[in-house]
Amino acid sequence: QVQLAESGGGMVQAGGSLRLSCAASGRTFSSYIMGWFRRAPGKEREFVAGIRWPGGSTAYTDSVKGRFTISRDNAKNTVYLQMNSLKPEDTAVYYCAASPGFFTVTAMKVGPYNYWGQGTQVTVSS
Repeated sequence: QVQLAESGGGMVQAGGSLRLSCAASGRTFSSYIMGWFRRAPGKEREFVAGIRWPGGSTAYTDSVKGRFTISRDNAKNTVYLQMNSLKPEDTAVYYCAASPGFFTVTAMKVGPYNYWGQGTQVTVSS
């Protein structure tokens, strides 16, 4: 069993920054992906960013490119999402997700992701 624990959400003014963390515990795998999704009220769940083991290749949705950066700490099995230049449109519940397997960068955007965290609220005020 794999458990994911998100942290780092909160409220910030437009133009500010937040850093989300997702720590994985339980079983480990040689090849897997971890990523971030978000869901705003009344909208579909959206892929935000992902990263894979091995190699560390990353993928981003177009709306966050240049503003968000996903990174990993291999020793801690932890993924981070550094969010800069935040906009009110970024307001959403952010979910960490993971799955064993080897995915291409393109496939990383859709998964499937087998494990999900409970989510952390990010609110960007204008």
